[in-house]
Amino acid sequence: MRIVRNLFAAALAATLLAGAASAQQQLKIGTVDMQALFKEYHVTNQAQKEINVARAQIQKEDEERLVRIRELEAELQNLRKQFNDPSVSDQKKRDIDKQAQVKQQEGMALDRERREFMQRKTQALNESMMLRMRGILEDIRKLVEERAKADDYDHVFDKSGLSQAQVPVLLYSKDRNDLTADILKVLNKDAPPATAEDAAPAPAPAPGAAPAPGPASGNKPK
Repeated sequence: MRIVRNLFAAALAATLLAGAASAQQQLKIGTVDMQALFKEYHVTNQAQKEINVARAQIQKEDEERLVRIRELEAELQNLRKQFNDPSVSDQKKRDIDKQAQVKQQEGMALDRERREFMQRKTQALNESMMLRMRGILEDIRKLVEERAKADDYDHVFDKSGLSQAQVPVLLYSKDRNDLTADILKVLNKDAPPATAEDAAPAPAPAPGAAPAPGPASGNKPK
């Protein structure tokens, strides 16, 4: 009787192992490079151009405000020279001192206003940029999910993802399982014709301004 039980247990274990091996063989896994998709997506490039234009406009307005501040600084320098002139009367020096105080207060107020303007505008631009980039990443993620569902993938991993130790999460994968090129074709199918401006490298975004692309999908997309 014990022999029969042992034979039954061995047969059951072999069946379970075979089933597990079969399930493992049928598991379909793909990879994408989210960094590459984000960087090479034509919508990302267009967004970056518009952000650069907005940033340049802020810089232009800042320079325009600085013009008046520099004029006041020059006027103050001239008043100081007059004040230090031994030939100038005491009454005249008192008048010059009053003028200098007024201009100094005006300059300080304008500079404070300029700095507040820059902080407000830059913060608003950065927040707008982050929202836009997150929206682009979400569009890419949805496309990856649709492709995974259509081709019946069990898992799709982001091969550009890094761990907390700043090492790749996915250490190795076969190129034949990489969906990046195919998905990029779909993303850029409606891209406008390239121009000479597109060939020039775009300025890098301000540190911390744009979100880093996250993983495309962990477990099978739901």
